[in-house]
Amino acid sequence: MMTRLLVLFLFASLCSLPLVSRAEEAARALPAAEDLLKLVRISYTLNNSRLTGRLRDNESGKEEPFDLNMSQQSVRFRFVNPPQIVNLDLTTTPATLRDVKPGGSEEVPASMYSERVRGFDLTYEDLSMSFLYWTKAEVLGEESLGTFSGQKAWKVRVTTPDNKGPYGTVDIWVHQGSGGMAKMEGWDRKGNKIKHFEIRSIQKVGDNTVPKEIRVDTLAPGSSKKTGSTYMTFDKPIKN
Repeated sequence: MMTRLLVLFLFASLCSLPLVSRAEEAARALPAAEDLLKLVRISYTLNNSRLTGRLRDNESGKEEPFDLNMSQQSVRFRFVNPPQIVNLDLTTTPATLRDVKPGGSEEVPASMYSERVRGFDLTYEDLSMSFLYWTKAEVLGEESLGTFSGQKAWKVRVTTPDNKGPYGTVDIWVHQGSGGMAKMEGWDRKGNKIKHFEIRSIQKVGDNTVPKEIRVDTLAPGSSKKTGSTYMTFDKPIKN
């Protein structure tokens, strides 16, 4: 509900702009990139739900169950065999990703961001969502979401401020109705697309909208060939 109010406030602010030339009006018609990234970050903190689901690699047939707990303070993935918890602390800026295993907990270093989680196509960079805090950002425009008929998103491009992690540039599609991230594409520092992340279907838990299925594709640098696809599917939500 809070996210919807923020989106409505953003639209109201845009409608109150003074009269300007058509060129200036077109330039101002889009929200600021930082405002959109802030909406995405807030959309995670407004969720308060516990989900169960599984990661699935269609190529190998490998599956692994997980629990996902979302609250205003954190997003936590829990795996069983072997036991591991990957916890994203949302109270820090940027959010802090920690790896919890038997015997202790430690912050995931940037040197591990390119590594795959549990052998699937999700990387630690993907779970950290560090790109939502990158300061070099621009709005590329408004696009329709093919997965969700009639729904639109703002497309935001962010560029890494350093040489950490696998991505040099990330494109983010911000869903206009919820403020959440509907799609993401990651590019390496040579301009090759290497990751495609998209919410394929959604479901409701209370007043919140949460994913039902997410597809993550890894692409070979310099080509459109997929080297791996991971599906993240979620069971019927359990409200905390």
